[in-house]
Amino acid sequence: MPYPETLKEKPKILFFTDFDGTITLDDSEVAQPIPEDSFWEMMESVKTPFPECIKLLCENVKLDPYFNEFYQWSRKNKVPVIVLSSGMTPIIRALLVHLIGPEANEIEIVSNEVVDRSGKTKDQEGGWQLKFHDDSGFGHDKSLTIRPYAQHFVERPNEPRPIMLYAGDGVSDMSAARETDLLFAKKGRGTQILASRSSEGRKSLQKVAEEGADKVQSNEQTVETTK
Repeated sequence: MPYPETLKEKPKILFFTDFDGTITLDDSEVAQPIPEDSFWEMMESVKTPFPECIKLLCENVKLDPYFNEFYQWSRKNKVPVIVLSSGMTPIIRALLVHLIGPEANEIEIVSNEVVDRSGKTKDQEGGWQLKFHDDSGFGHDKSLTIRPYAQHFVERPNEPRPIMLYAGDGVSDMSAARETDLLFAKKGRGTQILASRSSEGRKSLQKVAEEGADKVQSNEQTVETTK
């Protein structure tokens, strides 16, 4: 659910995450943090029909071994998971459903789109092309999705504000990371993004649910003591 519908159930945590190399085990080259023009040129060179591209990726891309466990925890605890990617929405959706199951359709994805090329359809050779999410350098400024959530609570100071988490380790994640409360990056990765949030440590998805739950519990205890 997009903003503001995401907030209707008054979640205590919002979890924003990169996709490629964060939810997936390795970069799948569908969401590389490269300049918009270079990504466009790379995708323009791909003539394979789009359904076949999805099939090939589903056969080869692997999920981070802890993400499914984390996602089941998030559903149980009503923590919205919002994927922010410089890749392509239909590919990410297909991969999540393939790797997790139909419940992955509940995950909100904000990314670039794929459209039919003029005079053709996506199931034809050379029949598809990218439609970028916005005009930023990577085709998607991820901070633009997060910012309305923060602004929502600035304008409504009496509403309980959820803790906003972000997981990502690439250059295109830096703007998004600055908009959230806690940053998570895979161990041994994310040097550039962590440099911009040097007070945070490297953490894997294995730790997100546990530490997020601790933050919520701490927040609830604070509320109780102030009553």
